[in-house]
Amino acid sequence: MKDLDVEAWSHRYGPMVLRRCRRMLGDEDQALDACQDVFVRVVQQRARLNDRYPSSLLYRIATNVCLNRLRDRRRDPATQDEATLLEIACAEEPGAVSDARLLLDRLFGRHPESSRTMAVLHYVDGLTLEQVAEETGMSVSGVRKRLRGLRTSLTEIIG
Repeated sequence: MKDLDVEAWSHRYGPMVLRRCRRMLGDEDQALDACQDVFVRVVQQRARLNDRYPSSLLYRIATNVCLNRLRDRRRDPATQDEATLLEIACAEEPGAVSDARLLLDRLFGRHPESSRTMAVLHYVDGLTLEQVAEETGMSVSGVRKRLRGLRTSLTEIIG
């Protein structure tokens, strides 16, 4: 829809998008950059976007932008020292968080990336199955099946 008022969306939903980016990225500068990227994507894709549920749309775009940034950060850290420092800084107990990350990497390696997004939306952000279904464009039963598959895989990995 070419009539999207991106500026009005930015004023109304910008704080929500920024909170989402802060929560996922944990860094103010990166969150600000990601927030800006969200609205750049809206401008670029406005002819294809539906304006019925702008907060849901922006939330999903912000989640995807942040997941991409996190993936890029892991793939291509500026230096190995920086990657190590980042991992140490994020760990609350030595070893506990890195063990959890290894487990999650194994788990999510077995499933489509969209399953990771669903898991984050449901388990981390607290969205209901219905809200996750709306965000991802799947049915509630499809979301439930994906999350059940993740739980089954986790049991296999741990068990």
